[in-house]
Amino acid sequence: MYTTYYNLREEPFRLTSDPRFFHLAEPHAAALATLVEAVMRRKGFLLMTGPIGTGKTTVVHTALQILTERAATGHPISSAFILNPTLSREEFLEMILTEFEIPCTATSKPARLSALQRMLLETQRKGGTSLLLVDEAHLLTPELLEEIRLLSNADTYQEKLLQIVLCGQPELLGILGKPELRALRQRVASTCSLRPLSFPEVRAYISERLHSAGFRGATSLFPTPVLEAIFRLTEGVPRLINLLCDACLALGCRARRPVVDLNILEDAATDLGLNEKNVEPVVGQTSVVAGNGAGGRENAVICSALDLLVQAMKRRRTLVPEANQIRPDMSVKEQVAVTVNANHGKDSDGDQVIQTAVNVLIEAIKLRRSSTVEL
Repeated sequence: MYTTYYNLREEPFRLTSDPRFFHLAEPHAAALATLVEAVMRRKGFLLMTGPIGTGKTTVVHTALQILTERAATGHPISSAFILNPTLSREEFLEMILTEFEIPCTATSKPARLSALQRMLLETQRKGGTSLLLVDEAHLLTPELLEEIRLLSNADTYQEKLLQIVLCGQPELLGILGKPELRALRQRVASTCSLRPLSFPEVRAYISERLHSAGFRGATSLFPTPVLEAIFRLTEGVPRLINLLCDACLALGCRARRPVVDLNILEDAATDLGLNEKNVEPVVGQTSVVAGNGAGGRENAVICSALDLLVQAMKRRRTLVPEANQIRPDMSVKEQVAVTVNANHGKDSDGDQVIQTAVNVLIEAIKLRRSSTVEL
């Protein structure tokens, strides 16, 4: 293990979606702001896309933790997280009921839909929010996309009962562009997209992950020439950056190198096949914050509040031990709930910072809502 050699508390470049290691680069800040705002405003349908490895799932996990933190202060959230959408219509509905923890012994579709509707209405009556997150949404069949559109019909006169987030690779946009899916396409209230990181963002990304893992050295483990080569080899894709940096630290430890040099980097890149340019092609996209162009001041306030929230959650996760260890068999939302519930009330300063940031976030969203006209 290289953690001891480099004075790290844990591995900084693991391929997991741990919000403690979430870096709020510009594209991720924009996507996170769009997602959280769309759910809080109960806009109904949100679409988030991005090339492979750019951090879509991490953004979703972080948004879920923020919403769960807010739920701990009196705004309950009921969530269903579908990680693998390659299902039949019947299996998809069954998975939704399971994720929402809706008891339903009946197997008929009308009975299951009725149980789901009752849960949505009950959650709304309590002032809560029901959220359906579908990862890898580009794998959804047209039939399942139509099923999701029909689920989105659940609403009252005032608002949508079910908030739906479709998260997938850029080809999802092409799928939704098909004529037979125009009814679904018209339901999308907000969209956002991720892109690979720029060089300054790569530098900040690596530095912040090392810091989150406990590194406090005066000299960076990755000198500027190495960072430039990492950016060139990975083209700014976070997942590839994680793979390459982890391999560099493992090789550097074995070679007893206090910092990563270009020879270590070249060996690591060769082992991973990155020198052969097996990098996924970068799709030209720009990140979007909903309402961009109007309410620019509110956009800045929202992003600042989100940054404050993310940093407060990171701090609390390192200072306050979790009451229950997260088990591998737990679902994503169970892991988030354990973390939030275990720490809530045990870090009064962190609770206050999070509550203040949430309040600022809500007020900024209200201000932007009043300054824009929704169709």
